[in-house]
Amino acid sequence: MAQRKSSSRSRGGRKYGRKSGQKVERAMHEMKRGQLKSGRSGKKVTSRKQAVAIGLSEARRAGAKVPARRSSRRKK
Repeated sequence: MAQRKSSSRSRGGRKYGRKSGQKVERAMHEMKRGQLKSGRSGKKVTSRKQAVAIGLSEARRAGAKVPARRSSRRKK
């Protein structure tokens, strides 16, 4: 039998903290009410994915447990 490495998540660790979930939830509520604005352009956010991304970036700034952003890959 091959032994498997046990990661922190398999031992019960969490990928996202509770505070990050709260930030995403708040951003989603704002988006549904039409009050969530994009940081750079100031336009109203309509995309779900964008609302989640804004919530996670706010959580990162607040120091919540959130994985690092994916690095962008250069296209060949």
